Amino acid sequence: MSRRRLLATAPKLAAAGAAGAPWSRVWAQSAPADGVKALLFDVYGTLADWRNGVADEARRILGPLGHNLDWLALADAWVVRNEPGLEDLRGGNNPYIRIDVLQRRRLEQLRPRFGVDKLDGKVLDELALAWRELDAWTDVRPGLTRLRRRFVLAPCSNASIAPMVHIARRNGLPWDVILGAEIAQDYKPSRRVYLASVEALGLKPAECMMVAAHSPDLAAAAALGLRTAHVGRPGEAGPGTGEPSPKVAVDVVARSFEELADKLAA
Repeated sequence: MSRRRLLATAPKLAAAGAAGAPWSRVWAQSAPADGVKALLFDVYGTLADWRNGVADEARRILGPLGHNLDWLALADAWVVRNEPGLEDLRGGNNPYIRIDVLQRRRLEQLRPRFGVDKLDGKVLDELALAWRELDAWTDVRPGLTRLRRRFVLAPCSNASIAPMVHIARRNGLPWDVILGAEIAQDYKPSRRVYLASVEALGLKPAECMMVAAHSPDLAAAAALGLRTAHVGRPGEAGPGTGEPSPKVAVDVVARSFEELADKLAA
């Protein structure tokens, strides 16, 4: 850190110390991303509203067929990020399977629970694509547009390439390249996902910043030397869910992508 920045930061650190604030949090809010050349983003939850998007798409497809489900409950039950099947694939324990395939399998498992066990296979195939038809949170597009002036931007998601393309085109997200699970053939928080994304850009871990609304994602990236930024998404999966603030030490804390752009001087 430069002498000028140290002097500018010192009063904030002193005031926070007197108030008993955690040093890591104060530092995270004060220090910009010096040396960072690329930003890597989690997508489901951080950039895209998966819960309402999946529920709306399920309603659009199944409603005209006479089904009246708890659409949000279907979306909640359909999430595969913590499924045992996904855990079995992490770290190369078993051959990589795209999350699209896992989502389709999960949908099959949910058919009896939601009374859609008699649905035609083609309808299920269409419904399985609901994870591509998601809207970004309102702050995402303007924030990314600003951030791209200064940084290379890429998703680093557990989603595969096809849904990332669809979500980007639907929302006008200005990616420079699509990275993440499919190029790594693994799933976060396995180290290979982060490092493969860094290597694909020809950069060092410290030249990349992982941006997410989920502390475990950021903790895994930080352990490998990446910089980290937390963007709060309270209510991500319904009332009382999500992280308004990080649960781990990070380099930058923001409440929106526009605030993130402010803090990164973009």
